[in-house]
Amino acid sequence: MSQELLAATVAAVRHAGARMMTRYSIDSRQPGLPELLADLQANDAAVVDVLRPALSEALPSAGWLDDEHGSGPLAAGEWWLVDPVGGNVNAVHGMPDWNIGVSLVRDGRPVLSVVFFPVFDEMFTATEGGGAFLNGVRLRASAKTSLDGALAGTGQAQPRQDPELATRMGTAFTAMTNSALYVRISVPVTHQLAQVAAGRMDLHWQFDNVRSHAAGVLLVQEAGGVVTDLDGKPWDLAKKSYLAAAPGVHSAALEVLTA
Repeated sequence: MSQELLAATVAAVRHAGARMMTRYSIDSRQPGLPELLADLQANDAAVVDVLRPALSEALPSAGWLDDEHGSGPLAAGEWWLVDPVGGNVNAVHGMPDWNIGVSLVRDGRPVLSVVFFPVFDEMFTATEGGGAFLNGVRLRASAKTSLDGALAGTGQAQPRQDPELATRMGTAFTAMTNSALYVRISVPVTHQLAQVAAGRMDLHWQFDNVRSHAAGVLLVQEAGGVVTDLDGKPWDLAKKSYLAAAPGVHSAALEVLTA
């Protein structure tokens, strides 16, 4: 993966982040769902308006997908997968934990990832085989070797999940709470994956994988973490669930989640 393409992607994402910061306010509140949904859509549109022309110019041959809830396999070739505002619901409520996430997927596997947290000025980048970095400093997954000291997490890829999935999430939360030091349930999912890559968290699992998670998955992989499905088989874009973890706790976490 060329450094020129990575630099162009970082520049585009930083520009989009600056655009979002003009819309973001710690005082943001909405009286009801219609107003909230309108703000979500406006935020996404503002970011896409910046990213799409810039990324299309950087790699004209790549396809484009900005449906953050999209799932399943992709056609062969190169695709830009964009989550315009990961944690958008946080942004419109005035909370700081939201990001702009971009990955380039080639023949079903992520080869480039850029995830930017504008409020914190944290730029996470990764390229296949080239490592993962935070503001230019190389990342390493946690050295934890036991779940009893582990910070774990999960989240919702999509709102209003079906009752069966919600029950499964609750059961897994209870099981992991009894094994790990602490478990958090939050969005955006890519935020948690970035923390696993940085060694700030030790594991993240997901029962409702979507394609836009590819950006965070590549960060974890390139930081030396382990990402598999819940059968312990290698992760791929179309899997329905996954576990991303530091190497020393992956097996133990998998046992908890599949017991």
